[in-house]
Amino acid sequence: MTEETPGFDEEPDVPSGATPEDAASKGAEPDSAKESGPAAPAGDVQQNDTQTALIAQLDQVRTALGERTADLQRLQAEYQNYRRRVERDRVTVKEIAVANLLTELLPVLDDIGRAREHAELVGGFKSVAESLETVAAKMGLQQFGKEGEPFDPTIHEALMHSYAPDVTEDTCVAILQPGYRFGERTIRPARVAVAEPQPGATPGEKASSADEPDTDEESGGPDEG
Repeated sequence: MTEETPGFDEEPDVPSGATPEDAASKGAEPDSAKESGPAAPAGDVQQNDTQTALIAQLDQVRTALGERTADLQRLQAEYQNYRRRVERDRVTVKEIAVANLLTELLPVLDDIGRAREHAELVGGFKSVAESLETVAAKMGLQQFGKEGEPFDPTIHEALMHSYAPDVTEDTCVAILQPGYRFGERTIRPARVAVAEPQPGATPGEKASSADEPDTDEESGGPDEG
């Protein structure tokens, strides 16, 4: 009597109506699943791809943002420089226009000064003249030039020249026409008479020896024997 090993001759349970091929494929499924191992879910793979794409896009956006920020800063600096340049040019143009206007008024101011020196600045003419001088001063016109001040060729124009023993340097001894300036700009130099130190003389020096009496002539020379 032959002993049967349980389990080897038994056929897998197959639903009724199934074909032998179905039974064979059902019996082979465990082996194929064991060989391939556990498969990664499709959702995780898709999520990783999406994150990689988003990171790449974020890097691109950051790079573009840095470039646009640099462009904006450069444009802002250029605009600030443009504003400062325009403001500087505007101030310069205004100063030139005011200086030109004041230059045209200088002959009138000279006439007013001469009238004042001759005591002719009276009545309504005096009121108008003083109003004009006030307006010119408010616009920034300044008068300069005084007798006794050192001669400065940058602001003085010498019309007369002489020597004087009582000066130690070139000195303005007379103001023929006052000078005018507007801000740092000299509109007209002061026209002056200049005196220089006398050559070979010092201030307060007494008369030269040529003007002194000859002691020999006063004494009458040696006595005759």
